[in-house]
Amino acid sequence: MKILGIETSCDETSAAVVEDGRRVLSNVVATQTEIHRKYGGVVPEIASRAHLEALVPVVAEALQQARLDMQAIDAMAVVNRPGLIGSLLLGVTAAKTLAWLHDRPLVGLNHVECHIYAACLERDELPFPCVALIVSGGHTSLYLCASPLNQTLLGATTDDAAGEAFDKVASLLGLEYPGGPSVDRAAEHGSPAAVRFSRPWLAADSFDFSFSGLKTAVLYHVRGHGADVKKRAAHLSEREVADVAASFQECVVDVLVGKTLRAAEVHGLDRIIVGGGVAANRRLRARLRQETRDAGIELLLPQMRYCTDNAAMVAGLAYHDVQTGRVSGLDLEARA
Repeated sequence: MKILGIETSCDETSAAVVEDGRRVLSNVVATQTEIHRKYGGVVPEIASRAHLEALVPVVAEALQQARLDMQAIDAMAVVNRPGLIGSLLLGVTAAKTLAWLHDRPLVGLNHVECHIYAACLERDELPFPCVALIVSGGHTSLYLCASPLNQTLLGATTDDAAGEAFDKVASLLGLEYPGGPSVDRAAEHGSPAAVRFSRPWLAADSFDFSFSGLKTAVLYHVRGHGADVKKRAAHLSEREVADVAASFQECVVDVLVGKTLRAAEVHGLDRIIVGGGVAANRRLRARLRQETRDAGIELLLPQMRYCTDNAAMVAGLAYHDVQTGRVSGLDLEARA
């Protein structure tokens, strides 16, 4: 079964064709990073306009790379929740139009659940049951996953997601957008023990996450305390920037890895999946590999190209919905 997926939940326009849930025939992504860079973050209206321009060419390119036409496509899949409402509407409208025009089943999917499935692409066996950590600019969540279609939320961010905190800290340190890769690169030349930031563990038994206080701690460390804190400029050397970046990153990684391993222990599982844009962070990947190895836990990380938003994970997960008859109607709506 060949499924055409569309992903437009934020600032990547993506289309992909996936066969039988795991064989990726094409995965085309048009990124908007350069468009939003001068604003230091995603501007929703600009993102919507960029999707409008890119959608048709991206879908056409995905079909061309897969060497297929729409007659060979068995179903349409699209992320319809959560995300930026304008961006979601464009993807949903495109998918509904194609499904109606070619009389194909339509599947609306949850963006976060698609990130869980990203680690399943191009693998021989499905890695369920497992604990899944999804960590990105908009989401930091832990799930108990019995199957591709059966997830239970264990914990989520109560304020800033990890990726959002990376972006804001990068801005404080004068690093370029997007902040995740910039902080990762800067941290490579710093000491993770240079600044002792408090780890936001929350309650002892909590699987929730909170990074807003950590972001504020970095702000005070860089600019100082006082009423004029917002007016003070940071005058840090390259070494100081690297040390703050490394210390902040280590704090985030400690919490992400610690809570994920504890979730696996509490639920008696020996398999962990990690997905989302921050899953590309080199320090996080290294710590996860080391600590899961020490604990005798199998770790499944998505390939780097499937960490950020992409349509292959959408088309892959949709295969299981179609197989079980969980399809949407043409009244499918976008939900922010």
